[in-house]
Amino acid sequence: MIMILYWSLPMILFIFGLFCFVSNRKHLLSMLLSLEFIVLMLFFMLFIYLNLLNYEIYFSMMFLTFSVCEGALGLSILVSMIRTHGNDYFQSFSIM
Repeated sequence: MIMILYWSLPMILFIFGLFCFVSNRKHLLSMLLSLEFIVLMLFFMLFIYLNLLNYEIYFSMMFLTFSVCEGALGLSILVSMIRTHGNDYFQSFSIM
């Protein structure tokens, strides 16, 4: 019973994060926040999986390192977009 709770709660939160990521496509900041939430739930599921199988936690530290790099890259894109366009709306951003 407790194993179902260990896996169902992070999966439900992961699905909520995906839904939030898909529904908030107007603002870059809300997309970045939901993306970080998804990464946090993936880390939580990875940590549970590695603990249940008695593996080393070294891979989870590498995963956290890459997720921090992803967050810093997203914030730098957000800052450069706000400096050039004045806001973080995707409608005002033109690829051409």
